[in-house]
Amino acid sequence: MSSMMEDTDIDNPTTDNSLGVLQYLGHEHLAPAASLLLTAYTDDPLFQAIFQANKEGYEQRLRAAIREELAAFFEAGQPMFGLFEGDTLEGVVCMTRAHSGNALQRFWHWRLRMLLTAGIVSTRQMLEKERVIAEAMPVADYHMLSFIAVHPRYQQRGLGQLLVQAADNVLEDDEESAGIAVYATRPQYARFFEQRGYTQLRDVQVGELRGQLLFHTRND
Repeated sequence: MSSMMEDTDIDNPTTDNSLGVLQYLGHEHLAPAASLLLTAYTDDPLFQAIFQANKEGYEQRLRAAIREELAAFFEAGQPMFGLFEGDTLEGVVCMTRAHSGNALQRFWHWRLRMLLTAGIVSTRQMLEKERVIAEAMPVADYHMLSFIAVHPRYQQRGLGQLLVQAADNVLEDDEESAGIAVYATRPQYARFFEQRGYTQLRDVQVGELRGQLLFHTRND
């Protein structure tokens, strides 16, 4: 793990026990995290467009992509946290660190795995999504909120706020990061983040889908 992650205290129980405990996602957590994210993102307009929801095998392609994303994040030591109630995973937040040296570039082994599992069209569209968002960002060094989700069974309990706070803690421990970006594909998603200190930068179109790019600036 990076020193930025080691410096955080997010793996210590700092939340109300009734709401669960935040901790780093280990390798043993990747499968349940992927299952939770699949449940949360199956109806997301962006993923429906990228992974061709109108064609047979959509959920298999989405499942494969989420699995490969989490594996790539884990291998790269990117910040990934789970919200647990005992052994039950209730929510997940995953971030990627973008800077002028990598601009969310992918390693070739990730691209190959994606090509083999999700297909060439979906892989190209995933990379295009990242390129479009990176080009729309006004800063070079920042975090991207790649995944954030609470299992439907545990929603309406304020757990999303805990996941946002976990991301904020990562940001505050990284003095070189200008803030956290998130791409919202639905108005209610944008409102959720605006209520938590994010401001809208601009509308961004990925393929035929237009969404809102929001940014939360670090507090110096």
